[in-house]
Amino acid sequence: MTLLDWLVLIGTTAFIVGWGLWRTRGESDTAEGFLRGSQDLRWPTIGLSVMATQASAITFLSVPGQAYEDGMRFVQFYFGMPIAMVLISAVFIPIYYRLNVLTAYEFLESRFDLKTRLLGAFLFLIQRGLASGITIYAPSIILSAVFGWPLEPTIVAMGALVILYTVTGGSKAVSQTQKQQMVVMLGGMVVAAIVIVWRLPEHVSFGRAVDVAGALGRMNVVSFDLNVQDRYNIWSGLTGGFFLALSYFGTDQSQVGRYLTGRSITESRLGLLFNGVLKIPMQFLILFVGLLVFVFYQFNAPPLLFNQPLRAKVQASAQAGEFATIEQKWAQVQADKRAEAERYLAARESGDASAEASARERLQAAAKTADSVRKEAKAVVSRALPGVETKDSDYIFISFVKDWMPSGLVGLLITVILAAAMSSIASELNALGATTTVDFYRRLVRRDASDRHVLVASKLFTVFWGVVAVAFASFASLLDNLIQAVNILGSIFYGTVLGIFLVAFFFKHVRGHAVFFAAVISQTTVIALFMFSAIGYLWFNVIGCALVVVLALVLQAVMPRSAQAQPSPG
Repeated sequence: MTLLDWLVLIGTTAFIVGWGLWRTRGESDTAEGFLRGSQDLRWPTIGLSVMATQASAITFLSVPGQAYEDGMRFVQFYFGMPIAMVLISAVFIPIYYRLNVLTAYEFLESRFDLKTRLLGAFLFLIQRGLASGITIYAPSIILSAVFGWPLEPTIVAMGALVILYTVTGGSKAVSQTQKQQMVVMLGGMVVAAIVIVWRLPEHVSFGRAVDVAGALGRMNVVSFDLNVQDRYNIWSGLTGGFFLALSYFGTDQSQVGRYLTGRSITESRLGLLFNGVLKIPMQFLILFVGLLVFVFYQFNAPPLLFNQPLRAKVQASAQAGEFATIEQKWAQVQADKRAEAERYLAARESGDASAEASARERLQAAAKTADSVRKEAKAVVSRALPGVETKDSDYIFISFVKDWMPSGLVGLLITVILAAAMSSIASELNALGATTTVDFYRRLVRRDASDRHVLVASKLFTVFWGVVAVAFASFASLLDNLIQAVNILGSIFYGTVLGIFLVAFFFKHVRGHAVFFAAVISQTTVIALFMFSAIGYLWFNVIGCALVVVLALVLQAVMPRSAQAQPSPG
C-alpha cells in the first residue's frame, strides 16, 4: 500500500468513527440510552444501519469470490427477503413497540414463560457469539496474508477499535456510524466495478464482458431446478431464504435492536422495507464485481494460487520444483484461454451461429483445462503442506485489488472491507451485551439494580463479548467459504428461534412447556441433520421452524392441562 492508500484508509475510518461519536455524545449516559438509543432515528438511517449490520466484511471478501467460482446464482439466497420484510413490518414491529421491549426475547416471557425467554436468548448468544468471531477473523486473516500485516495485532486492533466506539457511544453511535459506513461500502463497490471495466482490453466492452461470462456459465442468476441438496436455486431462496430472513430480521437482537431505535412504528417499517428493496440489487452488484474480475482474468493471467503467502510456502518446500513446472503449464494454459476468448468474441460479432457455438465450446474446454491445472496445483500444495486449506476463493477479490487497482483506490477498498467488518461487529457486540444484561443479568441476578448499575453492567458485558470474539477469531482457522460459514451457522439456529416466535404470534392457545420442549427437540434434530445429512443448509431454516410449530401444537394437545405453563402477565 502506498502513502495515499494509508491516508485514505486512516482518514476515512477516523472520520466515520469520530462523526458517529460526536453525533451521539451524551446520549448513552443512561442504561436505556446505551441499549436502545433515544428512539429518534428516521427510516433512511434505520435502513442503512440494518443493511450495514448484515453486510459484514465477509460479504465483500467472499461474495465476489463466490461469483468468480460459481457465478451469480448466490443472489437467489436473498429472493425470500422482501416477503419477510413485509411480514415483519406487519406483525413483529407493532408487538415490539406495544410491549416497549429492549430485546426481542422479553416478548417470549410475556407470551410464554421465563425458560422459553432464556432458551431463545441463549440460542442467540451461541449463534451470534460465534459469528462475531468469524466476522473479526475473516478480514483479519486475509488482510494479514495479502498485505503482510501480522495476524494477531490486526485482529486485536480491529476488535479494540469496535469495542471502543460501541462501549462509548452505545446503540445510537452504532447506527450513526453504520450510515456512513454503508455509503462508503456501496460507493467503493461501484468504483471497483467501473475500474474493472476500464481495465478490460479496449475491444472488450461491458456487453462483451457479459457475453464471455455467460458463455462460461457464470450468468446463472436463476435456477428452477428443485433439488434439496442444491444450496442455491429459486426454491431454496424463496423458502429457506424467506425463513432465514424472517428469523434474522425478526428475532435476532443484532437486527431488532437496529430498527427499535426508530422514532415511530412507521419509521421502523420504512427502514426495513427500504432494506428489503435494496438488498437484492446490492448483493447483485457485489456478485457482479466478482463476475467482472472473472472476465478480467480471461484476458489477463490470474495467479495460480490467489493466496500468495501459501504459494511462497510451497516454493520453499520439497515440492517446489513440481510446483514450478505446473506454473509454467499454467502460463501456457492462460495464453490459450485468452486466445479462445478472443475467438469467441469474434465469432459472436460475425453473427455466424455455428461458428459462435463452436467457439463457445472451445472456450469452455480451455476453461476446464485451466480448472484441472488449478486442481493439480492444489494437490501439490496438499502434499507439500499436509492439512493446509487450499481453497482460496476468499482471496480472489482482495488479491485483484492489491495487484490491479490504482493507488488510492486500494486504500478505499480496504476501507470498505474494514468498514463492513466494524459495522457488523459493532451491532453484534451491542446486541450480545444488551441480551446478556437484559435477559440474564437484570432478570436473574439484579432485578432491583439502579440505572447506573445496569449501564455499567451493559458496557462490561459488551467488552466481555468483544474479548470473546477477538479470542475466538485468534484461534479460528479459515473455513471453506466465509460467507457460507456464517450463513450455515445462522441456519442451524435461526429456524428453531423463528418457530418459537411464530407460535407466539399465531397460535395463542399454545403455552410455555409445549413450545419449550418442541424447540429443544427441533434444535437437536437440526444439529443432527447438519452433522449426518447432505441437505442444503438453507433448508435447515424451514425444517427447524416447521418442527417447532408442529411439535408445539402436538405437545400442547397431548400434555396434561396441569403441566401446561400459563403465560406470564404481559
